[in-house]
Amino acid sequence: MNIDALCDDLLAERAELFGYVDLVGDDWQVATPADGWTVHDQLTHLAWFDGAATQAIIDPVAFCADRDRMRSEVEYFVDSVRADNTARSTSEVRDWLSSTGPALVAAARVADPTVRVPWYGPDMTVASSVTARIMETWAHGQDIVDTVGAQRAPSPRLRHVAFLGWRALPFSFAAHDRHVPTEPVRVEVDDLVFGPAEATNVVRGTALDFCLLVTQRRHLADTDLRAEGPVAAEWLTIAQAFAGPPGSGRRPGQFR
Repeated sequence: MNIDALCDDLLAERAELFGYVDLVGDDWQVATPADGWTVHDQLTHLAWFDGAATQAIIDPVAFCADRDRMRSEVEYFVDSVRADNTARSTSEVRDWLSSTGPALVAAARVADPTVRVPWYGPDMTVASSVTARIMETWAHGQDIVDTVGAQRAPSPRLRHVAFLGWRALPFSFAAHDRHVPTEPVRVEVDDLVFGPAEATNVVRGTALDFCLLVTQRRHLADTDLRAEGPVAAEWLTIAQAFAGPPGSGRRPGQFR
């Protein structure tokens, strides 16, 4: 997809997120399924990293200086983002989050598409940076959906999350200090297919289950995903589509 289409999808994902946020009401201190995270935490996290992604595009030197200073303490850094923004009111966070998405899109639309954008994981293209923000918005939106007990139908935008999850296979192994396999893995979820047809390691199931797994919003035991081959089977136990250290994910049976 071209960058304008990706930006449109990010704005659409953000609009859907606000629809579920409205169901929460005014008390954003309610706990979400992510241990220790409130709705307020989820939304300030999104807003802050939107801003970081925008800086990475328009001022990569300043971004890298901040990133390199924080890289050695990534887990503390993520927690500090939450702690530093706990005093923000609900209206302040809403206004903040309402502005960061459009600011990122504005920067991405005019950026050189051939330039590599720095991030906390590997550098990436501008298109991949926007795709990553779609994934983050969808994943944290799932936490809001689960908090209010809502149901949301899978949208065509899931293809971005699924693609990123598949592409992140090597990073998933590296993040767990495991040998990165050279064997290709094919993913066949609904009408989405990634990977070579001749691959002997294959993951099959629904796109929704796959996206929930790679964003660690569901435990593997609570999905209908099926793996063929040892690499595919191992990957499903450690898959993550996001940069940084492995998360704690969800407990088996939490959303069965």
